[in-house]
Amino acid sequence: MAPDDPGDAERSRDPAVTRVEVPVDTRAPGGTTNAYLLDGLLVDPAARTDALDAAVAARGSGDRGVEAIAVTHAHPDHVGAVADYAAATGATVVAREGHADRFAAATGTEPDETVAPGERVADTAVRAVDTPGHAPDHLAFAAGDPDAPGRAVLCCGDLAVAEGSVAVVAPEGDLSAYLASLERVRDAGYGRLLPGHGPPIGDPLATCQRLIDHRLARERDVIAVIDRGAADLDAVVDGAYEKDLSGVRDLALATVAAHVEKLVAEGRVDGAWRARLADRGFD
Repeated sequence: MAPDDPGDAERSRDPAVTRVEVPVDTRAPGGTTNAYLLDGLLVDPAARTDALDAAVAARGSGDRGVEAIAVTHAHPDHVGAVADYAAATGATVVAREGHADRFAAATGTEPDETVAPGERVADTAVRAVDTPGHAPDHLAFAAGDPDAPGRAVLCCGDLAVAEGSVAVVAPEGDLSAYLASLERVRDAGYGRLLPGHGPPIGDPLATCQRLIDHRLARERDVIAVIDRGAADLDAVVDGAYEKDLSGVRDLALATVAAHVEKLVAEGRVDGAWRARLADRGFD
């Protein structure tokens, strides 16, 4: 269990944040997903563990106990213990508006209510922030004084990571939406980002820009390979990646497919690539 609190009296008005690294079946480096207690909201309880039980129990005895449970998105490595902690705490279970069925299918529990971007989550002071791209239902959760964004934190799920990059893969990932989400978060001026995997991010602007630059660089590589005559997705993967893809080639293929989908939609590569995407199940 890792309290994510600066401990500075000058920042005593900061939101109460506790981060718990939960071992879970995930392809993210480190093999854990971060569950957060963000003021009165439990975010991404990926599995039930003693450490998360202890964190939830500790919050339950204070003035900012667990009032609501939500997830940044309904991928399996973020949702595994939603039902368990809903039963243990009696908290309000909240899904993103328009995605309640997806939430219920992934978590095994029906949400008590839904939330739209910009709204407060149940009775907490935490606000939902629109961050689609990695997944269509992706939300982030902001806590802190909205009039002082430099003091606010954003629990950002799989929008950003401190090191490396985030997978945005076809057919579900949407690179145009992902880049727009990064730009919005970059420009919002948050003091910290709390990612779904890995350590907290103390430089949101630089991190978001790094991830944008990474995606645009990969896009240029994909275009260059196609311009050189690549005729299928495998050829694009082989030309766009210079590293060993052993064990991750499926992710590289799905990433390239997401890039090609974006480029086709923008009219920057030939529309014939739509059929090539469909032939590989990316439609």
